[in-house]
Amino acid sequence: MKLVWYMLRRFFAFFFFSLIFFVLILSLTDLLLNIWGYMSKEVPVETVCKIMVYYLPKTVWYSVPMAVLFSTAHMLSDFYAKNELLAMFASGISLFRFMVPLFVVALAMSFGLFFFEDKCVVGSYAKKTEIQNAVLGKTSFDNADVVVMSEGGKIIYKSDFYDDKQQRLNGLYVVFRNNEMDFDGILFATSASWRVDHWDVSGASFYRKTADGYEEGDIDHDHLFRLMEPPETFRSNAISVEAVTVKEAKEYIRRLDASGLPSGKAKSEYYKRYAFPFIILVVVLLAVGLSGKTRKNVLLVSMALSIGAVVLFYVMQMVTMLMAHFGTVPPVFGAWFPVVFFIFVSAVLLRYART
Repeated sequence: MKLVWYMLRRFFAFFFFSLIFFVLILSLTDLLLNIWGYMSKEVPVETVCKIMVYYLPKTVWYSVPMAVLFSTAHMLSDFYAKNELLAMFASGISLFRFMVPLFVVALAMSFGLFFFEDKCVVGSYAKKTEIQNAVLGKTSFDNADVVVMSEGGKIIYKSDFYDDKQQRLNGLYVVFRNNEMDFDGILFATSASWRVDHWDVSGASFYRKTADGYEEGDIDHDHLFRLMEPPETFRSNAISVEAVTVKEAKEYIRRLDASGLPSGKAKSEYYKRYAFPFIILVVVLLAVGLSGKTRKNVLLVSMALSIGAVVLFYVMQMVTMLMAHFGTVPPVFGAWFPVVFFIFVSAVLLRYART
């Protein structure tokens, strides 16, 4: 038991040091990337400090996996350099048995990272983004390829682009249906501008259904004055699954499926929310499996091998996520395959680790 506490003390001592270091680096990087914008907009110092405070939980979330990797590799390399592991091996304790408590801690930290993101990081980062966009003037509600239904589906708007600043729809198509939901007519306009309580169309053509087929003509007032959907409806309301809670993301995906809209990207990002925290367990397993591969420059070699393996993990996850976005593989596969694959690789490395 004393051996376990000794190992964990060594691990957490370097972990907290590494965590503070990486949090500081990420916070300063975000500040330096936006400092010119703050100065040009004459943003008050207290507002900048508020933005940095709201960004802190996100930096912690980013930093935890890196801090765990560095602290694990440093701890084991130090043990090897001081021959402490050799003494332990000679007493009959295997490397795997010695590291089991750390594996349990890593698994617990993985679950903790998931709940920390869902309960804390999402809300604080949303506030940080909102304040930062407001002071830097980056907020935009423009939208492209808009589809909106009105009057219970009797009117369907399709616009190539909505300009929120000018409250104008460009490349507008409007489909009208009667009470029986049968086709009544279709309007095409090069643009439409909002006039207090209705849309004023320009360059319009209207095709109505007749007994002999369809005929082109001018749009009548009955159809024209039904174009009363407010501009707010056409604003961009797409949700980033990474920027909302798991519950909100699940409801957003449900709405996409109910509307018949593509949901592959949203689903893959949703499953990634569950899979990514296990990067902590992966980096610990990799660091343990790759430690002690050389007797010279133990720390440098172990760190280089561990970082290289983690980079490969991120590259693989990026590739599988892109494949999931385009529907090449199922969303669950895209999110979870890198985690499962590297846990298997780590198990093989542990099986043949020096002990």
